[in-house]
Amino acid sequence: MPKVEKNKEAKKKEDKKKEIIVENSNQQVENIKELGVTNVPTQSDKIQILSIIGQIEGHMMLSPQTKTTKYEHVIPELIAMERDENVKGILIVLNTVGGDVEAGLAIAEMIRSVSKPTVSLVVGGGHSIGIPLATAAVYSFISPSATMIIHPIRMNGLIIGVSQTFEYFNKMQERITEFIIRTSKIDKETVNRLMHQTDELLNDMGTILIGKQAVENGLIDEVGGISEALSKLNEMIDKA
Repeated sequence: MPKVEKNKEAKKKEDKKKEIIVENSNQQVENIKELGVTNVPTQSDKIQILSIIGQIEGHMMLSPQTKTTKYEHVIPELIAMERDENVKGILIVLNTVGGDVEAGLAIAEMIRSVSKPTVSLVVGGGHSIGIPLATAAVYSFISPSATMIIHPIRMNGLIIGVSQTFEYFNKMQERITEFIIRTSKIDKETVNRLMHQTDELLNDMGTILIGKQAVENGLIDEVGGISEALSKLNEMIDKA
């Protein structure tokens, strides 16, 4: 091959490499802007990460300024992870203030029904409906400084002052309490005691549990971080 043609071929290869680098760089910028990560894990990864961040959004859309986790995004993700043979385990990372009860409980039941090993890690906070989301995993961790707020169910909007409303609240609360008891080591008496304390939250009922306290009360299995959570998940995958 003449030298001129060789140079042209080499230049084409170099230009192609540059295009790929630019394309990857642009994709990373887009991922950072949209998802807060530099690289989106592919379905071929053995361990998949499910982030539950901000407020759990249900049937009503929240304001654009509110950071949310949408249940219509999370549920298809969980189904895809369950169906993918390459996925061996799921790590759920939580930093949530709670949110829509129906949506949160739906996601929690989906996590619990996954056949693959699941580990949850509470970083920052796992409040309100975030508690069943944390206990839904087979094994749970909480960072030493992370907090969990357990309190009675609340409702916004139109409330009719009749006995049926009270019964509805009771049934909703029972659903949440039953799930927490079923998926953690805490007992019903302790849940009710923590939920109805009046001396911890200003103008409200409930209890704030910080790191080790959540473990001592049986809500979470262990205090730890990302290293411990991944080690436990890998151990569960090896035993599966």
